[in-house]
Amino acid sequence: MINRFEIADSELITRYKNGGEDAFETLVLKYKNRIFTTINLIVKDTCVAEDLLQETFIKAIDTIKSGRYNEEGKFLPWISRIGYNLAIDYFRRQKRYPMVVMEDNSNVLNTLHFAEDSVESARIRQETYAKLRELTQKLPEPQREVLIMRHYMKMSFQEIAESTGVSINTALGRMRYALINLRKQLEKSNDFAHEYHFAV
Repeated sequence: MINRFEIADSELITRYKNGGEDAFETLVLKYKNRIFTTINLIVKDTCVAEDLLQETFIKAIDTIKSGRYNEEGKFLPWISRIGYNLAIDYFRRQKRYPMVVMEDNSNVLNTLHFAEDSVESARIRQETYAKLRELTQKLPEPQREVLIMRHYMKMSFQEIAESTGVSINTALGRMRYALINLRKQLEKSNDFAHEYHFAV
């Protein structure tokens, strides 16, 4: 007798489309731990990760049942991306600010010497945060992804590599290019002095 976990994902999807509810249950059992790990690496909260895991599978069900699932795509990378996007969206909703670090390990915003009790300084700080977010959104997606995970979410490169499915060297390379591009954009906008050098 064939172990149900040995059945190809594409076959399980077909069975589910034809009314076999247990086929999707098999997919859930096969992959829920891996997807949960990816989500939890980002949100760092098991309760939130469990909620997002459930939402991930609900979205997958809706997509499959509506006929929008692409049979050419592999199921695990596809559903992992759904979970990843939900985790990123959750994190962004928390309105946390970027902490881009320079080569001397100081926060780029700290170099501006804001006075905490100054209304004007607070306004400039918010404008600076907004500018960083704006420029970050203009980066190529792989670079933006790594920058957000590293500097917004404080994830290690090991965690980033596991979450995005690439090697640590690839993650480091993307981070390096992201910072080079971000620095160029900051210099063009004249928001920061040209001598600032960003570090991984």
